[in-house]
Amino acid sequence: MSALAYVVARRKLPVSGSDLKESHITQRLQSLGVNIFNRQEAKNIQFFSDRFKERLPISTHAANSGEELVTRYSVAAKDAADFLPQVICSTAIAKTNPEYRAAVELGCPIFHRSDLLAASIDEYESIAVSGTHGKTTTSSMIGYMLLETDLDPTIIVGGEVDAWQGNARVGNSNYLVAEADESDGSLVKHSPNIGVITNIELDHPDRYKDIREVVDIFQIFAGQCNTLIGCLDDRLIREELAITISYSLDPERGADYTVTEVTYGDRGSKAKVWERGVCLGELQLQLLGKHNLSNALAAVAVGRKLGLEFGAIAKALAGFGGTKRRFEHRGEAGGITFIDDYAHHPSEIEVTLAAARLRVEGDNNFKRVVAIFQPHRYTRTETFLQEFATVFSDADLVVITDIYSAGETNVNGISGKDLVAEIAKNHQQVYYHDDLATLDKFLNSEILRSGDLAMFLGAGNLNQIIPKAIEIINDER
Repeated sequence: MSALAYVVARRKLPVSGSDLKESHITQRLQSLGVNIFNRQEAKNIQFFSDRFKERLPISTHAANSGEELVTRYSVAAKDAADFLPQVICSTAIAKTNPEYRAAVELGCPIFHRSDLLAASIDEYESIAVSGTHGKTTTSSMIGYMLLETDLDPTIIVGGEVDAWQGNARVGNSNYLVAEADESDGSLVKHSPNIGVITNIELDHPDRYKDIREVVDIFQIFAGQCNTLIGCLDDRLIREELAITISYSLDPERGADYTVTEVTYGDRGSKAKVWERGVCLGELQLQLLGKHNLSNALAAVAVGRKLGLEFGAIAKALAGFGGTKRRFEHRGEAGGITFIDDYAHHPSEIEVTLAAARLRVEGDNNFKRVVAIFQPHRYTRTETFLQEFATVFSDADLVVITDIYSAGETNVNGISGKDLVAEIAKNHQQVYYHDDLATLDKFLNSEILRSGDLAMFLGAGNLNQIIPKAIEIINDER
C-alpha cells in the first residue's frame, strides 16, 4: 500500500492515508505531501472534502470483475462536500473498519490495492514477479538490474531496498517492475508483458482450501502474460503451466537458462550461466543460498528477454545487496550477530537456515545458528504443523514464541506450545517463550552467547525486539 501511495503521490495526485503508528515509511510519504492520519477514523474521509477543491485524473483500468476504475478529470467543485475521494484498501482492511464504513456510507468509489497495481501494470512495459516464495527478492533484483543498466524503471515491491531508499521508485522510462501477490487471489487481475513465477506452494490456508485452488490462480495469471518465465525446478510449474522461457538450477531439466560449476559460499554464490546451450559467462552474487541463485537466474532470463548483454546483467546482479528483512544484518553485540528475516513458511525457514549454516561453517567467528521464530497466523501454523516440525535441522538451538494472529481468530486453540512439542520430536534444544515483551531479556540471560548467529524469523512483529536485545546485551555484558 505504501509503495502504491508513493508512486501516485509522485504523479502529483492528492493522496491521504492512515496507519496506526508513525514510521520511516509514513515519514517518506509525508515528505511528498501525503497527509497521514495516525488513527483510522471515519472523519479521515472528510479530509478530502475539506481540503481539495479540484478533481484530478487517475488511470482507468477495467478489472476482471467487470467493475471499472473511474477516471475523474480536473473540474472545479462548486461544493466541497460533492467531492468524494477514490478509496484504495487492502485485504487486511475489514468491512468493520470505521474509515471503510464511512467511505461506503458516503458513496466513495472503493477499489482494492490490486486494482491500482493492475492499472499501473497495464500502463507500462511491465514485468510482474509472482510465486509463493522469492517474489520480493526476485522483483528487487530485476528492478536493480534495470536501474544499473540505465533502463530507469518504476519499481513497486514488497520490501525496502537501499538503492531506491524504500519499497518504490518512479522512473522516467516505460518499464515497470512489480511484485504480484497471490495471497488474496488478486493475482488474476494482472496482465503484464513479462510474468515471472518462481514456485507454487500452499502458503495461505486462510484463503485457499488446497493446492489445486492455488494452481488455478497461477494458471489464470500465466494465461494473461505476454511472456511467461518459470522455474522448472518446481514440479507444479513444470506440470501445470505453459512456460515461454524456462530456468532451472539443474542442467538435466533442459531449461532455457541453467547453471554449472556452482559454488555456495558463506559470503555469496557463483556459477557459470548457460543460455540454450551457450555459456554466457560467470555470475557472482552477494546473496547466500541455492534459492537466491535461482532468483538471480530468473533475473537473467528477464534481462536477456529485454535485450541486455550478459556482462551488464552479471555486473548489476553482483552489486545487489538484498532487501530489508531478507537475511538483513541488524547489528552485533557481545560477539552475537543479529539477522532479521521474513521467513514464515516451512520452505522459507528451511532455505534461510541452510544459508545461515553456510555462514557459520565458513566463518570461524561463528559457532552456532540460533533460530528465534514467531509463527504467523493460526491457520498457517495448524495446517503446516508437521512441516514446521522438521525444518529447523540447520539450527543448533530453537526458540519459539506464541503465534502472531495477523487478525485471525484462534478457532481451534492452537498455540506456540503445540509447535514446540512437534519440533521437540526432531530437535534436542527447543524452547518456548510466549511473552514478546520479555523475550529480549530471556534471550540475553538464557539463550544467546558469543559466536551465535541469531536468526529472527517471521512475518509478524518479532523483529521489533532486536534493537532492545542488542541494547541489553551491550549494557550487561
